Amino acid sequence: MRYSKLLIPTLREEPVEAEVVSHRLMIRAGMIRKVAAGIYTYLPLGLRVIRKVEQIVREEMNRAGAQELLMPMVQPAELWQETGRWGEYGKELLRLKDRGEREFCLGPTHEEVITDLIRGEIKSYRNLPQILYQIQTKFRDEIRPRFGLMRGREFLMKDAYSFDRDEQAAKASYDKMSKAYHRIFERCGLKFQPVEAESGVIGGTYSQEFMVLAETGEDSLVACDSCGFAANVEKTQGKTCPRCRGRLITHRGIEVGHVFMLGTKYSEAMKATFLDHNGKEALSVMGCYGIGIGRTAAAAIEQNHDTKGIIWPLPLAPYQAHLIPVNEQSERVMITSELIYGTLSNLGMEVLIDDRSERPGVKFNDADLIGIPYQILVGEKNLADGRVELKERRTGKITKVTTEEVIDLVKKLVLPDARPDES
Repeated sequence: MRYSKLLIPTLREEPVEAEVVSHRLMIRAGMIRKVAAGIYTYLPLGLRVIRKVEQIVREEMNRAGAQELLMPMVQPAELWQETGRWGEYGKELLRLKDRGEREFCLGPTHEEVITDLIRGEIKSYRNLPQILYQIQTKFRDEIRPRFGLMRGREFLMKDAYSFDRDEQAAKASYDKMSKAYHRIFERCGLKFQPVEAESGVIGGTYSQEFMVLAETGEDSLVACDSCGFAANVEKTQGKTCPRCRGRLITHRGIEVGHVFMLGTKYSEAMKATFLDHNGKEALSVMGCYGIGIGRTAAAAIEQNHDTKGIIWPLPLAPYQAHLIPVNEQSERVMITSELIYGTLSNLGMEVLIDDRSERPGVKFNDADLIGIPYQILVGEKNLADGRVELKERRTGKITKVTTEEVIDLVKKLVLPDARPDES
């Protein structure tokens, strides 16, 4: 893609409203813009990152046997009244009425809607288990939205729900989803820690949070230095591990995912029953599993940045390579740049070429701010020796290579299974 054709309104100044690194850098890098408190527009670069997270989540959900559907954001009050949450949820639930004075809410979560679907469609144990998921907009009317995508009011979430015939089968679905979460955050290139957690307003018998470890994280967790036990601070008391009596060490983290064993809380309240193998009526045993899509992208920045800007993990980067012609007035520079750009693009790589009429310093600063993993610098001085520079954003390491070598080198870095051309 050509930089000159993209809307990337980068900023030099620090945004005064931004309290955390990810919020500050996503605004400065032209990835998001505020519409109202806790509500943001995703600009083209930011949306590309969001789509990368979504794709990894979608692939791993499908791999685990979950089926994708899409439920409405607007939910009727009567479903929430069945479970009692209409009165319990509090002011975070944004309520509204239609022209017929019927009450609705903007969905902060979808346990009621999915349970209503299942009770109408699943009548026999032969139709279980079922794991269904969506990637959809949620709304929670936070009293104090802050930290950009970390704690917004409107946000993208992947929420999945499992329905099983008994506790044993439900535990198997829960474990399957937990393993999928490990794969998701590993593929996103994040350092994370699953921790035992409280179930809160969602409810259920037990749950786990998936925390991205970052010094700027708003949450605290403790982990045992002996047995691997980890929990959020609300779940622990004291300084020793309840499992092995080892020492607990405090870390900072950002919650990006949460898995819950719900049991029959919702199926009992909403009479979501099926006929078991004896022909008797039984309640579906449920689990639910959430991942904050935008929150995961923001957490990646909290964990991967420096004083110059973002350092995207390759799987989440808006583009894989950033091609920078140092002097767009030079015919040789532009011919070489276009050759590299076309070749890499034809090989299936995502390349951003900075074809703007800007000073080199502006281009370099924007490149470091945006944080694409690999930068290719094409300038007159190096071209005199038949070379270009390949810069790794994370380390700042610069390697001078020929134009032919840079294509093979980037291909190996970006497409790990690729091999150099035999020709």
